[in-house]
Amino acid sequence: MSTELARIPDQPQALGSQLATAADNVARYLKLGLEGADNTVLAYSADLKSFGEYCETNGLCPLPADVATVARYAADLADIPRKLSTIKRHLAAIHKHHQLRGYPSPVHSDELALVLEGITRALGKRQKQAPAFTVDELKESIRRLDVTTTAGLRDRALLLLGFAGAFRRSELVALNVEHLEFTERALIVHLPKSKTNQAGEAEDKAVFYASTASFCPVRCTRAWVHQLGRSTGPLFVSLKRGKVKGEALPTQKRLSALRVNGLVQFHLNHDEEGHKIPEKNYSAHSLRVSFITVSVLRGQSNRFIKNQTKQKTDAMIDRYSRLDDVVSFNAAQNLGL
Repeated sequence: MSTELARIPDQPQALGSQLATAADNVARYLKLGLEGADNTVLAYSADLKSFGEYCETNGLCPLPADVATVARYAADLADIPRKLSTIKRHLAAIHKHHQLRGYPSPVHSDELALVLEGITRALGKRQKQAPAFTVDELKESIRRLDVTTTAGLRDRALLLLGFAGAFRRSELVALNVEHLEFTERALIVHLPKSKTNQAGEAEDKAVFYASTASFCPVRCTRAWVHQLGRSTGPLFVSLKRGKVKGEALPTQKRLSALRVNGLVQFHLNHDEEGHKIPEKNYSAHSLRVSFITVSVLRGQSNRFIKNQTKQKTDAMIDRYSRLDDVVSFNAAQNLGL
């Protein structure tokens, strides 16, 4: 039962009389619209498997699930405890699966909303978020890299381009060399697709030259492309051992999003000897939130920031900027007293 629940159906079912007899291509596009992004499908599949196993263990019906079943599941997740964001993602997966199967969803019921409100009060609304690093911290991490090595060249380009372009890790791993256009003014990155651009419309980011070559995202990215020695194919790739001891050669295999996160964590959270610095807990998402935080602190307008991040609303800028430190970021320190 749990295996069947986690499988995305090939065709939407029972979606109404008008769509029930629709052509195959209509059903196919409808399915894509319901599913969403690839990463979302993967996350939902894992959550649905968990829900299916839970229902099997407790003798409950997963599809169609009633409100009481879903409420009990959400409450048990909260008691583990799971984060509020995780619980909401599980509920979204259950809702999406009911949509795909053509059943009424129990997720948006008034009763479940009350249960979720209680869970929210108990767990608190503040979710764990990736912290923002400073430009000085990033530069210090770059200085520690051995850029005489292939790995050093790759990781320097990854960190600088990720930060200066406000990239998500999913966007970084999807980049190809042919997506890069080097001009006199800037590096233009042509994004074929992103989390906020699922339709694949043309979307560009501009990354500018820095005064110091070793911290310049454009020059460092160009140096990495030169090391790759090709004009097409994945930009950030894994490495393999060369014939000479200590030598590493680029492959054609893209880095995974998990690997990118690991590289960012290693370079930004460890000292020169590789020891973890306790107070640092940066991740790949910190590349993006740090861009936003630094830009806000330097007085950049929300419109300018959104040109790079591709976020749609000012509210998202507020959500992503890490200005919670009541001492460091407070108007009360500049009252002129």
